[in-house]
Amino acid sequence: MKNKSNYLVISITLLFIAVVSCKKDAATTTTTATTATPVLNTPTIGTGVPAVFKKIYNATSIYVEGNYVVIKVTSLPDHKSPYYKGTQWASTQYEAYNGTNTLWNQNPNTIAESDVTFKIPLNPAVATTHASTPLGPMGVAINGVPIFNQYAAGGSPLTNEVNSFDQYNGHPQQQGMYHYHAEPYYLTTNKGKDALVGFLLDGFPVYGPLENGKTITNSDLDVYHGHFGVTADYPAGIYHYHTTTADPYINGNGFYGTAGTVSQ
Repeated sequence: MKNKSNYLVISITLLFIAVVSCKKDAATTTTTATTATPVLNTPTIGTGVPAVFKKIYNATSIYVEGNYVVIKVTSLPDHKSPYYKGTQWASTQYEAYNGTNTLWNQNPNTIAESDVTFKIPLNPAVATTHASTPLGPMGVAINGVPIFNQYAAGGSPLTNEVNSFDQYNGHPQQQGMYHYHAEPYYLTTNKGKDALVGFLLDGFPVYGPLENGKTITNSDLDVYHGHFGVTADYPAGIYHYHTTTADPYINGNGFYGTAGTVSQ
């Protein structure tokens, strides 16, 4: 009888240890679980930010600092892409290439969060000396994706690199920063071919390839790939850039205005 009592006590003790152990494991799992960085962020907007900059809908924050508007982004595109494959966002954001380029060839890079801060003039003005655009972010699209110029790494033409652009006309560089060199198809499809698609570092806006019902070509623009005119966002008129189907796509021989800064 005594042996049976001891056996019962031991059994109850082991059961209690097992239950406590399971609870600890569950607690450990809960505390070590990670959450993916959101692809779409609703920005925190500071006081005094002009309405046109509030059209940037995918950023962490937008605020005024002196004579500049500061825009902070993660660079993650809010649309799907084949370059999301193998990332923490793949389950919802991966989409195989379904574009029209028969020469498409995916580059070896994958999308990664790339925090970038753009400091753009609130009141853009033509520059006395027109600076060249950098090999990296030269502007930001309204969905928080950086805009690059018309050159590949090292300043070479985009001749071959264009074949790695996904169905929305973007791709990531070696560090994973997704970006556009040309018309951001996701935006012009959903917002309109004549819509505001972003800003360059000099503060002047970038519009799609359509204006007043006409498709803009390079011959309609100056050497900086822009012109002065009335837009829906600037009824009094403003200098602005346009995307076109031919090189240089978004910007030509440098910034029209005095550029702000970009930091990573």
